Amino acid sequence: MKKIILKSCIVLTAMMGVSACDDFLDETVNGQLFEEAFYLTDEDAAQGVIAAYDMLGAEYNTIWASSLMIKTMPSDESNAGGANNGDQVGYQTLDDFAVSSQNDKVVAYWANLYSVIYRANKVLNNVEPGSDYSKRLLAEAKTLRAYAYFELVSLWGGVPIILDDVLESEFTTTKRATKDEVYALIEKDLTEAILVLPVKSDYDAADTFRWSKGAAQALLGKAHLYQGEWAAAVTAFNAVISSDEYALEESLQAVFDRTGEFGSESLFEFSFVSSEKYTWGNFPWGNRPESNIHVQLMGPREGMYTPMTGDSLQAGWGMNAGKKKMYDAFVAAGDVNRRRVTIFSKAELEAGGGKFVGDAWDVEGYWQRKYGSFAQATTGDDGATPQLNYSTNVRVIRYADVLLMAAEANFRNNDQDAARDLINQVRQRPGTNLAPLAVSVKDDALFTALVTERHLELAFEGFRYLDLVRWGLADEELGALGFQTGVHELLPIPYNDVNAYKLEQNPGY
Repeated sequence: MKKIILKSCIVLTAMMGVSACDDFLDETVNGQLFEEAFYLTDEDAAQGVIAAYDMLGAEYNTIWASSLMIKTMPSDESNAGGANNGDQVGYQTLDDFAVSSQNDKVVAYWANLYSVIYRANKVLNNVEPGSDYSKRLLAEAKTLRAYAYFELVSLWGGVPIILDDVLESEFTTTKRATKDEVYALIEKDLTEAILVLPVKSDYDAADTFRWSKGAAQALLGKAHLYQGEWAAAVTAFNAVISSDEYALEESLQAVFDRTGEFGSESLFEFSFVSSEKYTWGNFPWGNRPESNIHVQLMGPREGMYTPMTGDSLQAGWGMNAGKKKMYDAFVAAGDVNRRRVTIFSKAELEAGGGKFVGDAWDVEGYWQRKYGSFAQATTGDDGATPQLNYSTNVRVIRYADVLLMAAEANFRNNDQDAARDLINQVRQRPGTNLAPLAVSVKDDALFTALVTERHLELAFEGFRYLDLVRWGLADEELGALGFQTGVHELLPIPYNDVNAYKLEQNPGY
């Protein structure tokens, strides 16, 4: 991605965790521009928007803080894994529901999201809506801000709403807004952006990473769904479904293959590249890489793992190891084909000519494959180190998720026939070979089928924990793992923001 050079930055409040003047924004350069001399052209605006996208995909930003991992660790899908219980303690404690307000992953993701908001605000507050291009860029900035606030409100509850620079005198008086107020801002930003954003097919190939009308409509539907606004959610999701811009891929494997990136099922992704061709000598551990180093982190533990004959799944560093419960859920549903793409067992590994030797920390004998460390997802060209160059995109919104969210909204809105049809579209997606739900499956049984379908279709994608919380099923499914009702529905507000800037802490922390 292109990067904006902008010297005149104002330090963010501690509630944003970091100064906005990080790496490329804080470099002293000849011909540097002060803020009042920037944002004057469409190109300036474009660079400002790219800067916001850049932070949104900062899965590794001097420390490991993947949004995917942060939202997956508290679920019943996988264990933290790794070398031992001291390997990436932030992920270990999220996994064990022992997270504190000083958890480095929690602090870093909070900071990244507020950095997205800061950068989006700079565009929104300084760019005039003159040309059609500038109007589109402003719509993208609104959607970027809405997404960041959606992540904040769903993980932390009510949070400070920041729409402009915060003066030093306001550091201790800027308080948390209510959840309703945050959602109101999200809905306003998205509603305005949807009127301007182009549909996915109107973007050139180089711009497929951008927010489109359909992606913004899906996010708006999700915001309504999380608030229990069922009819509004149905309307938003129907706009996506009726647009004819999206379709289920030929198989779940095709979705997560390199060829499936930005494909027919994709609404929005965090994109990564392998073009930097990093080595152990130049990997930017103290900065932000352009590759997706978390894929290496999630591969089966090196030194213990040998792949099956003909399998391109390479060894990694052993984190995000699948649980037996996740594997068994596929078996109980007779869901063979999706399971093969999603998770595999030690027994299968050995039957296929591979092996796993030794007792790895937190490994139950199962490994995830959706974000697998596959050889074709990285490069060793020109001396590059394959472990450091995974370009696997993170799928943030995909069409199968939209269909299942629409099914839930319709179910809650008393249209069980529509809900069943939408579930069946996913259940019978190409390659699954599953029978459709019968018309007799209704009421509680239909909701149970929906819960199961989301569990299986979206495994390891960062939705399960939030689903269980909003359905009131977290204690039932996660209690044995350490989940405490009244505490673990939300993450803790970072310690420094509570201590120095007087933000109210979430209960139990």
